[in-house]
Amino acid sequence: MPGDPDRCWRLLDPGSVPRNYDPSLHPFEVPREYVRALNATKLERVFAKPFVAALEGHRDGINCLAKDPKSLSTVLSGACDGEVKLWNLPTRNCTRTIQAHDGFVRGMCVRFCGTSFFTVGDDKTVKQWKMESPGYGEKEEPLHTVLGKTVFTGVDHHWRDAVFATCGQQVDIWDEQRNAPMRTYTWGVDSLHAVKFNPIETHIIGSCSADRGIVLYDMRKPTPLKKIILEMRTNALCWNPMEAYIFTAANENYKLYTYDMRNMEAPIKVHTDHVSAVLDVDYSPTGREFVSASFDKSVRIFPIQSGSSREVYHTKRMQHVTCVRWSSDDKFILCGSDEMNIRIWKANASEKLGLMSPREIAAQSYNQKLKEKFQHHPQIKRIARHRHLPKSIYSQIKEQRIMKEARRKKEMNRRKHSKEGAVPIVPLKQKDVVAVLE
Repeated sequence: MPGDPDRCWRLLDPGSVPRNYDPSLHPFEVPREYVRALNATKLERVFAKPFVAALEGHRDGINCLAKDPKSLSTVLSGACDGEVKLWNLPTRNCTRTIQAHDGFVRGMCVRFCGTSFFTVGDDKTVKQWKMESPGYGEKEEPLHTVLGKTVFTGVDHHWRDAVFATCGQQVDIWDEQRNAPMRTYTWGVDSLHAVKFNPIETHIIGSCSADRGIVLYDMRKPTPLKKIILEMRTNALCWNPMEAYIFTAANENYKLYTYDMRNMEAPIKVHTDHVSAVLDVDYSPTGREFVSASFDKSVRIFPIQSGSSREVYHTKRMQHVTCVRWSSDDKFILCGSDEMNIRIWKANASEKLGLMSPREIAAQSYNQKLKEKFQHHPQIKRIARHRHLPKSIYSQIKEQRIMKEARRKKEMNRRKHSKEGAVPIVPLKQKDVVAVLE
């Protein structure tokens, strides 16, 4: 009928076509979907252009990065010459430069409400700075300065209270209004080089020590909770923002370990693929993936349930990657490296930036479901996993594969020619754990 509203709606929206889902009418549905999934996987690799921009302006290597919890457009960077820069990401310009410390900027963090930020450096000071630029004629001065007895190597702010933690010779808990620490934790005589507050259970703190240990603290207790000692040193750790007890540690032995703090006897998952020391790690806001920065001049993205990376980013100019952060909107990854550049990457390499039409969004969702459905088919799996790597990384992967096989054969021969039980079978997850102390 001419006045039928449903008919008018169908004429205006040609995309909505009625379909009969009877399988007898679609005998070639699976082969057709397989071809579509194969084409979608190929196009994904064709359009994979992850590099977005480079922020240039530092005069020395980047040593640390910090993101503003209240602003997606602001990121802070600290360099080895004591300089701190604030960047506006949409315009890719430096909005402010501060000569914060004499020597390295060892750590940075932004206050939970985003009004100020803290820096620590080799000059044994903790400084608090305003996030806003000083007015015309005003001198750039810190809001608050704390002079310590030893060098501070890391700093992190509480997620809800006006409290921050520093590490160096010990872990100190500070109130923003006081010049003396509220509480001090020590375990052994070795120094510590990283400290992180748990974003969910905010009274829990994790730190990495120079004696190859990972130490956990509870602010409500006067003594540390647990300590786990690995075969090599842990450089950084990061808590999962969606699961309170899960954290991932970046280690010198080219691996990352995901732990549940309730059971530290063995990691939940061991993540491999790097061919040199892993220097930093940061979780996505969804808690499903994390990104790692390595001395092998690459950045890798790992799903938390996978031992292998799903993506690797590198450029010819990029040197040792010292720090990495995942943006709060889950869209971008920022990394700082030795050659004074901060690089911005897409979290999803083939994602289209900018506005998309409803039909594009629907097609993208459909292709994604097809790729998930056929992801284990050999041809699609091969195309999806293929990556071009620098020759240095490729040759080191090959060398490490040979060394791993040699170690496995040696262990098998020792077990074969020894008494029964003399050479026990140790699970791979427990091989790198030396001791768990409480």
